[in-house]
Amino acid sequence: MRLARRRLMMEFPSICFAKELETKPIHFENPALFSNQVAVCLVDETFETVKTKLKSIEREAGRKPEDKALEKICLDIDLLAYGQLVFKKNEWQRKYIIDSMNELKQKITLFDMNFLGIIPARYASTRFPAKPLAMLGGKTVIQRVYEQVAGVLNEVYVATDDKRIEAAVLAFGGKVVMTSTEHKSGTDRCYEALTKIGGNYDVVVNIQGDEPFIQPSQIEAIKACFTDDGTQIATLVKPFSGNDSFETLENVNSPKVVVNKNFNALYFSRSVIPYQRNAEKKEWVSQHTYYKHIGLYAYKTEVLKEITELPQSALELAESLEQLRWLENGYKIKVGLTEVETIGIDTPEDLERAETFLKERL
Repeated sequence: MRLARRRLMMEFPSICFAKELETKPIHFENPALFSNQVAVCLVDETFETVKTKLKSIEREAGRKPEDKALEKICLDIDLLAYGQLVFKKNEWQRKYIIDSMNELKQKITLFDMNFLGIIPARYASTRFPAKPLAMLGGKTVIQRVYEQVAGVLNEVYVATDDKRIEAAVLAFGGKVVMTSTEHKSGTDRCYEALTKIGGNYDVVVNIQGDEPFIQPSQIEAIKACFTDDGTQIATLVKPFSGNDSFETLENVNSPKVVVNKNFNALYFSRSVIPYQRNAEKKEWVSQHTYYKHIGLYAYKTEVLKEITELPQSALELAESLEQLRWLENGYKIKVGLTEVETIGIDTPEDLERAETFLKERL
Protein backbone atom coordinates (compact mmCIF):
# COMPACT_ATOMS: atom_id res chain seq x y z
CA MET A 1 0.00 0.00 0.00
CA ARG A 2 2.89 2.34 0.75
CA LEU A 3 4.33 1.81 -2.74
CA ALA A 4 0.91 2.38 -4.34
CA ARG A 5 0.44 5.59 -2.38
CA ARG A 6 3.89 6.83 -3.42
CA ARG A 7 3.22 6.08 -7.09
CA LEU A 8 -0.19 7.78 -6.94
CA MET A 9 1.48 10.90 -5.54
CA MET A 10 3.92 10.90 -8.44
CA GLU A 11 1.32 10.35 -11.16
CA PHE A 12 -1.29 12.71 -9.69
CA PRO A 13 0.52 15.53 -7.81
CA SER A 14 -2.71 17.16 -6.57
CA ILE A 15 -3.94 13.97 -4.89
CA CYS A 16 -5.33 14.27 -1.36
CA PHE A 17 -5.86 11.22 0.86
CA ALA A 18 -8.46 10.68 3.56
CA LYS A 19 -7.43 8.73 6.65
CA GLU A 20 -7.17 4.95 6.44
CA LEU A 21 -10.28 3.05 7.60
CA GLU A 22 -10.85 -0.64 8.24
CA THR A 23 -13.97 -2.28 6.81
CA LYS A 24 -15.41 -5.75 6.35
CA PRO A 25 -15.40 -7.30 2.86
CA ILE A 26 -18.79 -7.17 1.13
CA HIS A 27 -18.52 -9.80 -1.61
CA PHE A 28 -17.21 -12.83 0.27
CA GLU A 29 -16.70 -14.19 3.76
CA ASN A 30 -13.36 -13.33 5.31
CA PRO A 31 -12.53 -12.84 8.98
CA ALA A 32 -9.90 -10.21 8.15
CA LEU A 33 -10.63 -6.52 7.83
CA PHE A 34 -9.67 -4.52 4.76
CA SER A 35 -7.67 -1.30 5.02
CA ASN A 36 -9.23 1.34 2.79
CA GLN A 37 -8.19 4.83 1.83
CA VAL A 38 -10.15 7.24 -0.35
CA ALA A 39 -8.40 9.97 -2.34
CA VAL A 40 -9.37 12.77 -4.74
CA CYS A 41 -7.32 14.73 -7.26
CA LEU A 42 -7.57 17.12 -10.17
CA VAL A 43 -6.50 15.74 -13.55
CA ASP A 44 -6.44 17.07 -17.09
CA GLU A 45 -6.20 13.58 -18.62
CA THR A 46 -8.82 11.37 -20.25
CA PHE A 47 -10.73 8.72 -18.36
CA GLU A 48 -8.88 5.97 -20.24
CA THR A 49 -5.48 7.46 -19.40
CA VAL A 50 -6.36 7.70 -15.71
CA LYS A 51 -7.69 4.15 -15.66
CA THR A 52 -4.57 2.84 -17.41
CA LYS A 53 -2.30 4.57 -14.89
CA LEU A 54 -4.24 3.12 -11.96
CA LYS A 55 -4.00 -0.43 -13.34
CA SER A 56 -0.28 0.05 -13.95
CA ILE A 57 0.21 1.15 -10.32
CA GLU A 58 -1.77 -1.89 -9.12
CA ARG A 59 0.51 -4.26 -11.02
CA GLU A 60 3.66 -2.45 -9.93
CA ALA A 61 2.54 -2.69 -6.30
CA GLY A 62 1.94 -6.44 -6.52
CA ARG A 63 -1.58 -7.01 -7.90
CA LYS A 64 -1.62 -9.75 -10.54
CA PRO A 65 -4.31 -10.00 -13.26
CA GLU A 66 -5.29 -13.49 -12.09
CA ASP A 67 -5.83 -12.37 -8.49
CA LYS A 68 -9.38 -11.16 -9.14
CA ALA A 69 -10.59 -14.54 -10.36
CA LEU A 70 -9.07 -16.15 -7.28
CA GLU A 71 -10.69 -13.56 -5.00
CA LYS A 72 -7.21 -12.83 -3.75
CA ILE A 73 -6.91 -9.16 -2.86
CA CYS A 74 -3.49 -7.84 -1.97
CA LEU A 75 -4.18 -4.41 -3.41
CA ASP A 76 -7.15 -2.97 -5.26
CA ILE A 77 -7.39 0.53 -6.74
CA ASP A 78 -10.88 1.44 -7.92
CA LEU A 79 -11.85 4.53 -9.89
CA LEU A 80 -15.12 5.42 -8.15
CA ALA A 81 -15.87 8.66 -9.98
CA TYR A 82 -14.51 10.70 -12.85
CA GLY A 83 -15.90 14.21 -13.14
CA GLN A 84 -19.65 13.88 -12.77
CA LEU A 85 -19.65 10.18 -13.68
CA VAL A 86 -20.02 7.83 -10.71
CA PHE A 87 -19.12 4.17 -11.07
CA LYS A 88 -20.08 1.34 -8.67
CA LYS A 89 -22.93 3.38 -7.21
CA ASN A 90 -23.57 0.83 -4.47
CA GLU A 91 -20.00 1.22 -3.25
CA TRP A 92 -20.27 5.01 -3.53
CA GLN A 93 -23.00 4.85 -0.85
CA ARG A 94 -20.89 2.87 1.64
CA LYS A 95 -20.50 4.68 4.93
CA TYR A 96 -16.69 4.74 4.92
CA ILE A 97 -16.67 6.37 1.47
CA ILE A 98 -19.26 8.97 2.48
CA ASP A 99 -17.31 9.72 5.67
CA SER A 100 -14.05 9.94 3.70
CA MET A 101 -15.52 12.28 1.11
CA ASN A 102 -16.90 14.54 3.85
CA GLU A 103 -13.43 14.59 5.41
CA LEU A 104 -11.82 15.45 2.07
CA LYS A 105 -14.28 18.28 1.45
CA GLN A 106 -13.11 19.79 4.72
CA LYS A 107 -9.42 19.28 3.91
CA ILE A 108 -9.31 20.48 0.33
CA THR A 109 -8.79 24.21 0.59
CA LEU A 110 -5.99 24.14 -1.99
CA PHE A 111 -7.96 25.65 -4.83
CA ASP A 112 -9.00 28.66 -2.75
CA MET A 113 -5.45 29.35 -1.56
CA ASN A 114 -3.20 32.09 -2.90
CA PHE A 115 0.38 31.03 -3.59
CA LEU A 116 3.19 33.56 -3.85
CA GLY A 117 6.39 32.40 -5.50
CA ILE A 118 9.61 34.12 -4.42
CA ILE A 119 12.95 33.48 -6.13
CA PRO A 120 15.84 34.64 -3.91
CA ALA A 121 18.74 35.80 -6.10
CA ARG A 122 22.06 37.12 -4.75
CA TYR A 123 24.72 38.65 -6.95
CA ALA A 124 27.61 37.58 -4.70
CA SER A 125 28.50 33.88 -4.73
CA THR A 126 31.78 32.34 -3.66
CA ARG A 127 31.81 29.67 -6.34
CA PHE A 128 30.02 31.58 -9.11
CA PRO A 129 29.68 35.38 -8.80
CA ALA A 130 26.82 36.95 -10.80
CA LYS A 131 25.28 33.51 -11.32
CA PRO A 132 21.67 34.76 -11.82
CA LEU A 133 22.86 36.87 -14.77
CA ALA A 134 24.81 34.07 -16.47
CA MET A 135 23.52 33.33 -19.97
CA LEU A 136 21.94 29.96 -20.70
CA GLY A 137 20.59 29.35 -24.18
CA GLY A 138 20.21 33.04 -24.92
CA LYS A 139 18.47 33.94 -21.63
CA THR A 140 19.74 34.66 -18.15
CA VAL A 141 19.50 31.89 -15.59
CA ILE A 142 17.10 33.96 -13.49
CA GLN A 143 14.78 34.52 -16.46
CA ARG A 144 14.63 30.80 -17.15
CA VAL A 145 13.72 30.04 -13.53
CA TYR A 146 11.06 32.77 -13.54
CA GLU A 147 9.46 31.57 -16.77
CA GLN A 148 9.32 27.96 -15.58
CA VAL A 149 7.14 28.80 -12.57
CA ALA A 150 5.26 32.01 -13.45
CA GLY A 151 2.22 30.22 -14.87
CA VAL A 152 1.73 27.86 -11.93
CA LEU A 153 1.49 30.34 -9.03
CA ASN A 154 -0.75 33.34 -8.37
CA GLU A 155 2.23 35.72 -8.39
CA VAL A 156 6.01 35.35 -8.74
CA TYR A 157 8.69 37.83 -7.64
CA VAL A 158 12.47 37.77 -7.72
CA ALA A 159 13.92 38.91 -4.38
CA THR A 160 17.40 40.33 -4.89
CA ASP A 161 20.01 42.47 -3.19
CA ASP A 162 21.55 43.85 -6.39
CA LYS A 163 20.43 46.55 -8.81
CA ARG A 164 21.89 44.68 -11.79
CA ILE A 165 19.65 41.70 -11.13
CA GLU A 166 16.70 44.02 -10.56
CA ALA A 167 17.32 45.67 -13.95
CA ALA A 168 17.60 42.29 -15.69
CA VAL A 169 14.29 41.06 -14.25
CA LEU A 170 12.47 44.25 -15.19
CA ALA A 171 13.96 43.99 -18.70
CA PHE A 172 12.27 40.64 -19.38
CA GLY A 173 8.98 41.81 -17.82
CA GLY A 174 9.30 40.07 -14.47
CA LYS A 175 8.40 41.32 -11.01
CA VAL A 176 11.19 42.07 -8.55
CA VAL A 177 11.65 43.37 -5.02
CA MET A 178 14.85 44.68 -3.46
CA THR A 179 15.96 43.11 -0.17
CA SER A 180 18.82 43.42 2.30
CA THR A 181 22.38 42.29 1.60
CA GLU A 182 22.63 40.93 5.16
CA HIS A 183 20.42 37.82 4.87
CA LYS A 184 22.06 34.50 5.73
CA SER A 185 19.45 32.31 4.00
CA GLY A 186 16.90 32.36 1.21
CA THR A 187 14.18 31.84 3.83
CA ASP A 188 15.05 35.14 5.51
CA ARG A 189 15.10 36.91 2.14
CA CYS A 190 11.68 35.43 1.30
CA TYR A 191 10.16 36.83 4.47
CA GLU A 192 11.48 40.33 3.87
CA ALA A 193 10.18 40.14 0.30
CA LEU A 194 6.76 39.06 1.56
CA THR A 195 6.55 42.03 3.92
CA LYS A 196 7.40 44.41 1.08
CA ILE A 197 5.11 42.83 -1.51
CA GLY A 198 2.12 42.77 0.84
CA GLY A 199 -1.13 41.20 -0.34
CA ASN A 200 -3.21 38.37 1.05
CA TYR A 201 -1.17 35.21 0.38
CA ASP A 202 -1.71 31.90 2.17
CA VAL A 203 1.54 30.21 1.16
CA VAL A 204 4.98 31.40 0.08
CA VAL A 205 6.95 29.11 -2.24
CA ASN A 206 10.74 29.53 -2.03
CA ILE A 207 12.18 28.69 -5.47
CA GLN A 208 15.91 28.26 -5.93
CA GLY A 209 17.28 30.91 -8.29
CA ASP A 210 19.83 28.49 -9.75
CA GLU A 211 17.33 25.83 -10.94
CA PRO A 212 16.53 26.83 -14.55
CA PHE A 213 14.95 23.44 -15.30
CA ILE A 214 12.51 23.34 -12.41
CA GLN A 215 9.26 21.84 -13.73
CA PRO A 216 5.67 23.05 -13.25
CA SER A 217 4.84 19.53 -12.00
CA GLN A 218 7.21 20.09 -9.08
CA ILE A 219 5.44 23.31 -8.15
CA GLU A 220 2.09 21.50 -8.38
CA ALA A 221 3.43 18.72 -6.13
CA ILE A 222 4.52 21.14 -3.42
CA LYS A 223 1.23 23.06 -3.66
CA ALA A 224 -0.65 19.79 -3.22
CA CYS A 225 1.02 19.29 0.18
CA PHE A 226 -1.28 22.02 1.49
CA THR A 227 -4.42 19.98 0.85
CA ASP A 228 -3.54 18.71 4.33
CA ASP A 229 -4.65 21.45 6.73
CA GLY A 230 -1.92 20.41 9.15
CA THR A 231 0.89 21.25 6.72
CA GLN A 232 3.01 24.12 7.99
CA ILE A 233 6.02 23.73 5.70
CA ALA A 234 6.40 21.61 2.57
CA THR A 235 9.33 20.36 0.52
CA LEU A 236 10.05 17.79 -2.19
CA VAL A 237 11.99 14.55 -2.43
CA LYS A 238 12.99 12.27 -5.27
CA PRO A 239 13.46 8.53 -4.67
CA PHE A 240 16.94 7.26 -5.40
CA SER A 241 16.89 4.67 -8.15
CA GLY A 242 17.55 1.02 -7.33
CA ASN A 243 20.34 1.28 -9.90
CA ASP A 244 22.12 4.12 -8.10
CA SER A 245 25.47 3.24 -6.58
CA PHE A 246 26.23 3.48 -2.88
CA GLU A 247 28.70 6.26 -3.76
CA THR A 248 25.81 8.27 -5.22
CA LEU A 249 23.74 7.62 -2.12
CA GLU A 250 26.43 8.70 0.35
CA ASN A 251 27.24 11.99 -1.45
CA VAL A 252 27.18 14.56 1.38
CA ASN A 253 26.04 17.28 -1.04
CA SER A 254 22.84 15.31 -1.62
CA PRO A 255 20.89 15.33 1.69
CA LYS A 256 18.66 12.38 2.45
CA VAL A 257 15.21 12.49 4.04
CA VAL A 258 13.41 9.94 6.21
CA VAL A 259 9.60 10.21 6.12
CA ASN A 260 6.78 8.65 8.09
CA LYS A 261 3.83 6.81 6.51
CA ASN A 262 1.98 10.09 5.99
CA PHE A 263 4.97 11.60 4.20
CA ASN A 264 5.92 14.00 6.95
CA ALA A 265 9.67 14.47 7.36
CA LEU A 266 11.24 12.72 10.34
CA TYR A 267 14.82 13.82 9.69
CA PHE A 268 17.19 15.24 7.06
CA SER A 269 20.83 14.19 6.94
CA ARG A 270 23.93 14.34 4.80
CA SER A 271 24.64 10.83 6.03
CA VAL A 272 22.89 7.76 4.64
CA ILE A 273 19.80 7.13 6.77
CA PRO A 274 18.50 4.66 7.70
CA TYR A 275 21.56 2.47 8.30
CA GLN A 276 20.88 -1.09 7.15
CA ARG A 277 22.52 -3.25 9.76
CA ASN A 278 21.99 -6.61 8.05
CA ALA A 279 22.82 -5.80 4.43
CA GLU A 280 25.92 -5.09 2.40
CA LYS A 281 26.22 -1.43 1.47
CA LYS A 282 26.12 -2.22 -2.24
CA GLU A 283 22.63 -3.67 -1.67
CA TRP A 284 21.20 -0.78 0.34
CA VAL A 285 19.59 1.14 -2.53
CA SER A 286 17.89 -1.96 -3.93
CA GLN A 287 16.54 -3.08 -0.55
CA HIS A 288 15.12 0.21 0.75
CA THR A 289 13.63 3.37 -0.76
CA TYR A 290 15.92 6.27 0.03
CA TYR A 291 14.79 9.83 -0.66
CA LYS A 292 16.93 12.63 -2.03
CA HIS A 293 15.98 16.09 -0.84
CA ILE A 294 15.01 18.61 -3.51
CA GLY A 295 15.63 22.12 -2.16
CA LEU A 296 12.23 23.60 -2.90
CA TYR A 297 10.25 24.91 0.10
CA ALA A 298 6.81 26.31 0.75
CA TYR A 299 5.57 27.85 3.99
CA LYS A 300 2.26 29.09 5.31
CA THR A 301 2.79 32.83 5.62
CA GLU A 302 2.38 32.94 9.39
CA VAL A 303 4.85 30.06 9.76
CA LEU A 304 7.42 31.81 7.55
CA LYS A 305 7.43 34.73 9.97
CA GLU A 306 7.85 32.41 12.97
CA ILE A 307 10.75 30.38 11.61
CA THR A 308 12.77 33.44 10.65
CA GLU A 309 12.76 34.41 14.32
CA LEU A 310 14.20 31.08 15.51
CA PRO A 311 17.86 30.92 16.60
CA GLN A 312 20.10 28.36 14.92
CA SER A 313 19.73 24.91 16.47
CA ALA A 314 22.23 22.22 17.46
CA LEU A 315 21.15 19.81 14.72
CA GLU A 316 21.25 22.54 12.09
CA LEU A 317 24.78 23.49 13.07
CA ALA A 318 25.89 19.85 13.08
CA GLU A 319 24.56 19.02 9.59
CA SER A 320 24.51 22.53 8.09
CA LEU A 321 20.88 22.01 7.08
CA GLU A 322 18.47 24.85 7.87
CA GLN A 323 15.36 22.66 7.83
CA LEU A 324 16.58 20.79 10.92
CA ARG A 325 16.02 24.01 12.91
CA TRP A 326 12.34 23.83 12.01
CA LEU A 327 12.01 20.15 12.92
CA GLU A 328 13.91 20.65 16.16
CA ASN A 329 11.42 23.37 17.10
CA GLY A 330 8.43 21.13 16.44
CA TYR A 331 7.30 22.30 13.01
CA LYS A 332 5.67 19.79 10.67
CA ILE A 333 7.27 19.46 7.22
CA LYS A 334 5.10 17.74 4.62
CA VAL A 335 6.97 15.94 1.85
CA GLY A 336 5.84 15.81 -1.77
CA LEU A 337 7.24 13.43 -4.38
CA THR A 338 8.79 14.14 -7.75
CA GLU A 339 10.45 11.96 -10.38
CA VAL A 340 12.07 14.94 -12.08
CA GLU A 341 15.84 15.30 -11.86
CA THR A 342 16.83 18.92 -12.33
CA ILE A 343 20.24 20.50 -12.91
CA GLY A 344 21.19 23.08 -10.32
CA ILE A 345 23.90 25.60 -11.22
CA ASP A 346 26.49 26.12 -8.50
CA THR A 347 29.63 26.52 -10.63
CA PRO A 348 30.63 27.57 -14.17
CA GLU A 349 31.09 23.87 -14.92
CA ASP A 350 27.45 23.27 -13.99
CA LEU A 351 26.46 25.99 -16.44
CA GLU A 352 28.30 24.18 -19.22
CA ARG A 353 26.46 20.95 -18.40
CA ALA A 354 23.17 22.85 -18.36
CA GLU A 355 23.92 24.32 -21.78
CA THR A 356 24.52 20.83 -23.15
CA PHE A 357 21.34 19.55 -21.51
CA LEU A 358 19.32 22.40 -23.01
CA LYS A 359 20.65 21.76 -26.52
CA GLU A 360 19.77 18.07 -26.24
CA ARG A 361 16.18 18.98 -25.36
CA LEU A 362 15.72 21.27 -28.36
